[in-house]
Amino acid sequence: MINIDWKEFKEFRAHSVKKDDNFITLVDFLKSYYNMFNAFEIYNTLNNDDTAKMMLEKRDIIDAEGLESYLFKVI
Repeated sequence: MINIDWKEFKEFRAHSVKKDDNFITLVDFLKSYYNMFNAFEIYNTLNNDDTAKMMLEKRDIIDAEGLESYLFKVI
């Protein structure tokens, strides 16, 4: 199980050329820092962190398929 390194995320966000919302930046961080590209793996990591779980709930994302659908619409 991977725990999100929020200090590294803040550093990643500070140097990100994209100025998206924090959720999209967090997904980009997981892809870059942890080399995650599988929606199930990303969703499970987000769902196991209290702060990231609130971000999922705010967007009504309840499963990996919902995450894929959301990202497809946004990106």
